[in-house]
Amino acid sequence: MLRLLRRPRSWGALLAGVVPLLAALLLGAPQAHAAALTEVTSFGANPSGLRMHVYRPDSAPARPAVLVAVHYCTGSGPAFYSGTEFASLADRYGFLVIYPSATRSGNCFDVSSPQALTRGGGSDPVGIMSMVTYAEQQYGADPDRVFVTGASSGAMMTNVLLGDYPDVFKAGAAFMGVPFGCFATTDGSGWNSACANGTITKTPAQWGDLVRGAYPGYSGARPRMQLWHGTEDATLRYPNFGEEIKQWTDVLGVSQTPAFTDHPQSTWTRTRYGGTGTQAPVEAVSIQGAGHSLPASGMAAQVIAFFGLDSTTTPPPTDPPTGACRVAWSTSTWNTGLTASITVTNTGTAPVDGWALTFTLPAGQTITSGWNATYAPASGAVTARNAAYNATLAPGASTTLGFQATHTGDTSAPASFALNGAACQRT
Repeated sequence: MLRLLRRPRSWGALLAGVVPLLAALLLGAPQAHAAALTEVTSFGANPSGLRMHVYRPDSAPARPAVLVAVHYCTGSGPAFYSGTEFASLADRYGFLVIYPSATRSGNCFDVSSPQALTRGGGSDPVGIMSMVTYAEQQYGADPDRVFVTGASSGAMMTNVLLGDYPDVFKAGAAFMGVPFGCFATTDGSGWNSACANGTITKTPAQWGDLVRGAYPGYSGARPRMQLWHGTEDATLRYPNFGEEIKQWTDVLGVSQTPAFTDHPQSTWTRTRYGGTGTQAPVEAVSIQGAGHSLPASGMAAQVIAFFGLDSTTTPPPTDPPTGACRVAWSTSTWNTGLTASITVTNTGTAPVDGWALTFTLPAGQTITSGWNATYAPASGAVTARNAAYNATLAPGASTTLGFQATHTGDTSAPASFALNGAACQRT
């Protein structure tokens, strides 16, 4: 967002948003913690010169979960530590918090460049990934429980990190953000006025393709997403909230029709997609009348619940991690072709409303026809999406789909499957 800070008109918009944000953060934030915020000065590859601060609470277990908490423009890691409730929640539940700091003019994160929007491409996401790796190596952090949250510029970075590194982050929570790729620019600028003003619209599949394009060929589990936005946000305008919902429901392969709606507070409207529980694939919270001033007091606790970190008991590691699904695969082969049958079972306790099964075909296999699902693309990392008549899977229910494919000699099954972003058990 460097260009934003050089344009007086945009600078005013940013200040108009940041001042109430700072006030809201400071009102409800605890001012002291038992442990101390620590700066790490050498943590690995850091092409954009980010700073790293870590808060490791005294209550942290041997394998703590990791929360990356990303600040807004003009902010810093220490300011986000002091001005939000994540550190006090870390004291309560024992997870470790990483606070990155942007160091370019204006202290905004790069969410615009081609480097930032590509896995391993460079810029800020690479530096943040180095911080996560450092925490795993130096603090024994649990690589199966890594999460990210952020506000404004940090919310945009949350979207970017989930797109670039879906194999690293298990879930994200974005306060006042924009979809992955919405802020992309080609002129070297860090500011995209059309996106900020909420005038960029795409189909769910188009938004989803931007995410999938950040890590071509990836077919594993995708992280869940929680979204927050105020209806009166004048900096990153409210239509971006709807576009984010379109993007992440498509990425996770769930229906855009809410499976659950409630009002935790009088001005909040919370919708859940693909599930009704606290850890649904996508959760979106609209705050009536709020501007560019989130998170407010009490919202951080909702983030921690969505991540599943609101417990002092460390779950045992699973090897391999699996979701609430099971896949059975069988094939009939001949010299140049094969027929595959796939049975998917919902082993969870909540119904699945709309599904997408992802898997990677071995080299040389190409789908020529299919049934009981739509398949795209025909080779490589494939997504099979439900038909209208088999979109809902009750707990314990199964559906069978299949396809015919050509091959060049390798008739083996895919190595893994994921249903709506959750890795499935193979049988």
